[in-house]
Amino acid sequence: MRLVLAALLAVAVLVPAAAAAAPSVSLTDVEDEVMCLECGTALNVSNSEVADQERRYIAELIAQGMTKQEVKDALVAEYGPRVLAEPADSGFQLTAWLVPVLAGAGALVLVGLTARRWRRARSGGPGSAGPALDPDDARRLDAELAAFDR
Repeated sequence: MRLVLAALLAVAVLVPAAAAAAPSVSLTDVEDEVMCLECGTALNVSNSEVADQERRYIAELIAQGMTKQEVKDALVAEYGPRVLAEPADSGFQLTAWLVPVLAGAGALVLVGLTARRWRRARSGGPGSAGPALDPDDARRLDAELAAFDR
């Protein structure tokens, strides 16, 4: 009886540990990180026949017990690096990460410089008078304001 209890206890401890050691991967885990080769959109939104073929291939790899990274590596080996939705963070593909960041920083600097120039271009604060009016314009303005006050 003790032997059976010890065996059950060992199974109860080892099975959850084994399940935690090998996380399961599903098609939806991989689909949003992979591109359709035909239309260039994420695989999870593509409806093309090529996307269906890629999904079947991924399902086969998952059925073989591969992890998510192993599936992505197999896809790169089969279709090339353009199958990945996220570019590599090394080599020439590093520019795909740097260009948007640098463009955003440049845009912020440009907005800051433009705002600074606009502030400097103003002569005085919010209550300051603008350029002097032509006497005809001043009379017309006074007449319109007087008509408005009635």
